[in-house]
Amino acid sequence: MDSVSIFDGHNDAIISMVEYTAQGRDFLSRSENGHLDLPRAREGQMAGGLFAISAYPEREPENDLTITNNGYQVRYADALDPEHARRQIDGQLSAIKSLIGRSGGQMRLAASVDEIRSALNLSAFAVVLHMEGAEAIDIDLSFLDTLYDHGLRSLGLVWSRPNIFGFGVPFAYPRSPDTGPGLTDAGKRLVKRCNDLGIMIDVSHLNERGFWDVAALSTAPLVATHACAHAICPSTRNLTDRQLDAIRDTDGVIGLNLAVNDLRADGNLDNDTPLDVVVRHIEYLVERVGIDRVALGSDFDGAVTPREIKDASGLQRLIEAMRKAGFNEEDVRKFALDNWLRVFRLTWKDS
Repeated sequence: MDSVSIFDGHNDAIISMVEYTAQGRDFLSRSENGHLDLPRAREGQMAGGLFAISAYPEREPENDLTITNNGYQVRYADALDPEHARRQIDGQLSAIKSLIGRSGGQMRLAASVDEIRSALNLSAFAVVLHMEGAEAIDIDLSFLDTLYDHGLRSLGLVWSRPNIFGFGVPFAYPRSPDTGPGLTDAGKRLVKRCNDLGIMIDVSHLNERGFWDVAALSTAPLVATHACAHAICPSTRNLTDRQLDAIRDTDGVIGLNLAVNDLRADGNLDNDTPLDVVVRHIEYLVERVGIDRVALGSDFDGAVTPREIKDASGLQRLIEAMRKAGFNEEDVRKFALDNWLRVFRLTWKDS
């Protein structure tokens, strides 16, 4: 079978770029460290993706950390200082734009479906800016407009910590995603402003009450860029059947997260996770929401992924496993690329 072009709904490569030099990595050169660089993306036929910018603490939080026997970290992460977050986001934006400039046309920043298609036609790697956690956005939302002008087209309201807009889930298993209150008033204004601008809202890392607030307020399809099914793996990071049904009913998309501790029924942080476990998750999601609403959201450079995939170079092994499980070529193309482009067209104002 021919390989298929893949668009990935979530990776953390930009966040890691500040560490690339110390790790001996350059995104334009092949490395065995981490999951993603341009050569390995080419090997796996990954043609582009949503690249997350995100702030993180200057030092480890002081509150106690509990490591469970399946590898989960259980705590609420501390809130971040907005000024600190904004400095980090500015640095990450500079890093990705410098990288695109150094690529000599091999990488292109895309802010519309037409620009993604143009990059694909030119065999250039399409980078769409996503924000994971809105800590850097001020309460009057003016920085959101600045980010939009930089090309931001997707926004996760929270990571797994509280901010002025809402509450993320702590990492826990087994546990419900109903872990706290819903969106704040500022969070509700942020949802409406994203709708107005045409920024896709990502419900990944958001607690269940926040999810239902987004569902009640948003005029766009519901999207989780990197999540799995709670019915299979009862992790706080995963979506209940009722949440999956809401995504289906708004014609949204779930990007399948390759984090093994959210794929496995036992929640273990074990990269010796067979591809049939991954495919079983895909089958469950497709049965629940339909083949038009399931895609890939790898979480490369941000999670422990199955050894058989290893990194971006191994993505075609997942595609082949889907074929062996009975997915036809149209199904595979929808999962690999078309479903993301469809939901972008439904959401982005300039697409």
